[in-house]
Amino acid sequence: MKSFSNRFSYTVTKLSGKPAALAIAFLVIILCAISGVLFDFSANWQLAITTCTTAITFLMVFIIQQSHNKDIMALQLKLNELIACREDASNRLIDIEALSNDELEVLKQFYARLSMLARRENNLHTSHSPDEAVFRHQSKRRTAKKPFPHVL
Repeated sequence: MKSFSNRFSYTVTKLSGKPAALAIAFLVIILCAISGVLFDFSANWQLAITTCTTAITFLMVFIIQQSHNKDIMALQLKLNELIACREDASNRLIDIEALSNDELEVLKQFYARLSMLARRENNLHTSHSPDEAVFRHQSKRRTAKKPFPHVL
């Protein structure tokens, strides 16, 4: 069932993102409007249209969410691989998505501080990591190349 669900959501997501899907959706809206005129926009017609659109929307939310979850997981794994293969990168950032919001906020503040240090240096070649940040900052400050004259 899981394999079928993955294939189904992948196929629906890919097809629904194509220009032809937009044209079909527009055509369905036109047909619904025409059928409304033919049925005098009766209560039964409104109930049928509302039920169909609600069911389609409900299913699409889950299909898109499943596809989104898979894409996000793949992206996280790619980033984890990049972090893991760099000798000077902090391995603490691998699987960072498992941290609590409070822990993420602490890291965000740390990186905001590093960004401020880099901005103060006015040098695109300076970078920092959570480990040894102050030491690296001082070291890079001494050995960094001159900044580009056109960069603020």
